[in-house]
Amino acid sequence: MLGQDPLFHVVSGGLLLGAFFMATDYVTAPVTTPGRLIFGVGCGIMTVLIRLYGGFPEGVNYSILLMNILTPLIDTYARPRIFGEIRKHA
Repeated sequence: MLGQDPLFHVVSGGLLLGAFFMATDYVTAPVTTPGRLIFGVGCGIMTVLIRLYGGFPEGVNYSILLMNILTPLIDTYARPRIFGEIRKHA
């Protein structure tokens, strides 16, 4: 992680707990596969930023909460196009 030991960051704190149990919650996770990919990458980037540059040693909880706020927006833009649908030009 940016010049630090990545194994230390993976096994320290609640990273594995957050990745397997909290981020995959059915109620707050995006519905589509591209949305889930965006959600996971966003959680990862925000966790790194909060851990390295923030004042908190554990950034997983905050990154999941912040990405949960963005879930409706992610679902809106990662929605698959229905076959035969005509796009409305605004």
